[in-house]
Order: sequence, then structure tokens, then C-alpha cells
Amino acid sequence: MKICIVTHKIRKGDGQGRVNYEVVQEAIRRGHDLTLLASEIAPELSENNAVNCIYIPVERYPTEFIRNFIFAKKSADWLRKNRANLDLIKVNGAITMGASDVNAVHFVHGSWLNSSVHISRTRKDLYGLYQWLFTAANAYWEKQAFQQSKIIISVSEKVAQELVNIGVSQQKIRVIVNGVDLQEFAPGVSSRTTLGLPENVNLALFVGDIRTPRKNLDTILQALKKVPNLHLAVVGDTKGSPFLELANNLGIRERVHFLGYRRDIAKIMQAADLFVFPSRYEACTLVLLEALASGLPTITATATGGAELVTAEAGIVLPETDDIDSLATSLSILTSDRPLRQKMGKAARAIAEQHSWSKMAQTYLNIFEELITHEKHSSHPHLSPSSRPWPLSESTPTAN
Repeated sequence: MKICIVTHKIRKGDGQGRVNYEVVQEAIRRGHDLTLLASEIAPELSENNAVNCIYIPVERYPTEFIRNFIFAKKSADWLRKNRANLDLIKVNGAITMGASDVNAVHFVHGSWLNSSVHISRTRKDLYGLYQWLFTAANAYWEKQAFQQSKIIISVSEKVAQELVNIGVSQQKIRVIVNGVDLQEFAPGVSSRTTLGLPENVNLALFVGDIRTPRKNLDTILQALKKVPNLHLAVVGDTKGSPFLELANNLGIRERVHFLGYRRDIAKIMQAADLFVFPSRYEACTLVLLEALASGLPTITATATGGAELVTAEAGIVLPETDDIDSLATSLSILTSDRPLRQKMGKAARAIAEQHSWSKMAQTYLNIFEELITHEKHSSHPHLSPSSRPWPLSESTPTAN
């Protein structure tokens, strides 16, 4: 099978880029011919003779909006010239102006635009206006892209529902949760002193962008004030963050440890007692699965994509992200009950083990192969999904 993957990045160290990286590796293992259209491709892939790399450089353009537009235009031009030589095209969202067979959706701009924490609602300036225009344009383009795709892969149940809400047919959607590196993220013990953290205290962990209210660190800090025997480690770039001052104003600064941007997240997770991440808006965050894989009992919220993975045995899912009292109660329960944390940690690890990168990639390739098999045996291979005389098999494995 001749597969073409169109995306900005195909490499480790990037959420969407890592997913595509693992899909490419599985396609190589199965012996498929691969063409990659991207701006960044991992060196080990570009050096592989089984991979045809088409680079679309966009770094010199000044804004993300312009870079994305140029990439979409140039990739579509290439696809129009070469479509006859390809069996399947896989893309991400509205990344290209060309039509695709499989569209893997990591984020729904149409839903984000209506979110109460969209940047345009918190920044009433030119930057806020730019963000509104950027999201609105992508919301328009992504609807067109989804209509042209035969199969839509959603990275969480939350994203799947958002797709339905903007008019995507439920029959086109398959849910495949992102994977996790089970070797890098695993239960263990790390030296807190080495990591810049206090020993002999109960320690919760938060990881995320702390420059905006979207990840909900403000509610966590206010809840922490009600749980005096708990410390909090915060991983995230502190430049321009309002939350250091908030911690000071709440009188809890000595219990909140801002670590800045870090690459040793796996080690930090091994040093924590629990993970807290009740994000106000999230499609599907890798850090949630990484915490589960590290054996951390997890507190999250229904607004967080991927929260459906957190069972009552592995953590606590809050129905409201901004309920300070409920979050404080949940933190108190886990802080005071070490046996419960240990039990939840084992359950968390068991959940993560169902979502390895390899299993995720295998599920993608199974869908690719089944789609092509059905089209080859169909007398009308290019019918729309609603009129096509076959559905994807219900036995096709998914990672959710």
C-alpha cells in the first residue's frame, strides 16, 4: 500500500508529531511504501530508504497563520499532481487544502472558539483578536476538511462528541487514544532533592502551560490553600505567568514549587504522590496518560479530553472544573490515605498499559488496511461514506 502522511511535524517530543512518528514506524514494519509531506521529519525517518520525504519549509514566514496557510497550499499542490500514485492519504485537521482518506483530529477549533477560556475572551487586545481570527479561520477550514475525509479518527471521546456537534457523521468517527511510552514513564522512585523538591512531604504534581487560565492552575492553588498538609510541584514555563503572584497572595508560596519548563518529566512524576490536572479545555493531553503510566493516582475533570480513561479505581474525575471545594476534598482524600494512593497507582498503570504507542499505531494501520481492502473490492471505490455499501468492521480494534 502506498501511504502519504501530511502533517507539520513527524518526530518525537511533539504530541501530534509523535503520533505520526509511531504510525510511520508501524507502516515501515508492515512493508508499506511511505511518502511524508512535512516541515520537520525525524532524521532516522528521512534517512530510511523506505520513506520518501517531501519537505515543505515554512520557518521564514512571520506568523503561525501564514505558515499554516502556505503549508496547506503547497501540500495540496503536491497532492493534486501525485494523487494517482497514492492509495491512501492521512492528514491532521485542516492541515492541507487537498482531500484526504483519513483525518486524525487532535483538536476541534470550532469547539475551542466557543470555549469560555478562549484567548480572545481573556485578552481584549490585538493578540486576542489575532487568536480569534486564527481559530475562526481554522474552524471554517476544518469543517471542509472533515467533509472530504472518508474516516475521521478522534483522539478522545470528548473530541468525538465535539466533531458530532459541528456536524460530522457519527458513522465516520473512530476513537483512537494517543499512546504513551511505557518504558520512559513507569512507577519508580526519584530523589526529590536532586529535582529541587522537598523531601518528607505529601506532593501533588501539575504539568502544563501556566501562562493562561486554560489549564486551571488558579483553581488548584485555591484548593491547595484548603489542604495545608500538601505541597504542589508545578512544571511549566513561568515567563509571563500570573500564578506565582497568585500563590503569594494566597499565602501558600512556600508549598508551591515552580520548576519551570523541564525535560525530565518522567523523573518528576516518580517523585510525586499524585497528579492533578482539571483542565478547563483539553482535547486529549499526553501528560494525563504519562501520569497514569507512572502509577500516579490522578485527579482530573470531565472537560479534560482523555478523562474517560480515569476510572474510579485509578483516580477522581470532577464534574466541574472550577469547583474549589470539590477539588480540595479530592486532594485531602488522596493526601491522607496512602494505601488508597498505592491501590489507585496500580490501577492507573494497568490502564496505561492498554495504550502503548505500538498498540495505537497498530490500530491506525489496521484501519488504513481495512479501508483500502474494502475500496479495492467495491465496485464504486470513491463513494461517500454515507452511500458506501460497507461499514468499517465493528471488530476493528481501537485503543479506547
